[in-house]
Amino acid sequence: MANTSEIRNGLCIEYNHDIYQVVEFQHVKPGKGAAFVRTKLKSMTNGKVVDNTFPAGHKITIVRIERRKYQFLYNDDMGYHFMDEETYEQTSIEPKLIDRPDLMKEGSAIDVLFHAEKNIPLTVEMPQYLVLQITYTEPGVKGDTATNAQKPATVETGAEIRVPLFINEGDKVKIESKTGAYVERVKE
Repeated sequence: MANTSEIRNGLCIEYNHDIYQVVEFQHVKPGKGAAFVRTKLKSMTNGKVVDNTFPAGHKITIVRIERRKYQFLYNDDMGYHFMDEETYEQTSIEPKLIDRPDLMKEGSAIDVLFHAEKNIPLTVEMPQYLVLQITYTEPGVKGDTATNAQKPATVETGAEIRVPLFINEGDKVKIESKTGAYVERVKE
């Protein structure tokens, strides 16, 4: 058991029968009354962000989280299958623990955050940016680039994203993994 004086950004705690990561915190000592700690907590299981205020000295339970390197193998009706890069053990993870599973390419390296004591996966973290090849998109019309218009495109994983009009089939693009937003075209 720890208390609120140990709260810091990135700390994982058990709160309301769930595991939360501290996103922001602020120790407040008003002129009148007791001190308290204002926090913004993000759930490790469903991604919801909640605001909470703890009284100073309140007991909290710190949860130890381990980050392990995994390689994405494939997905089927049982879930998404990954291989531990150190032990070569395979594990299956539910799609709800992955932000954008449709952007994962077979063989790509990802991080899985585990609850250290219970050894259960909490969430899957992909790299911030992914480079994927466009497999289908309508051809752009020459001269139609005055506006910031975008068109739908399908990438090699089967996901559909929005790209600028000058992107063609076969181009490689950099995509933000959390939102699936186009960042830039990648030169080979």
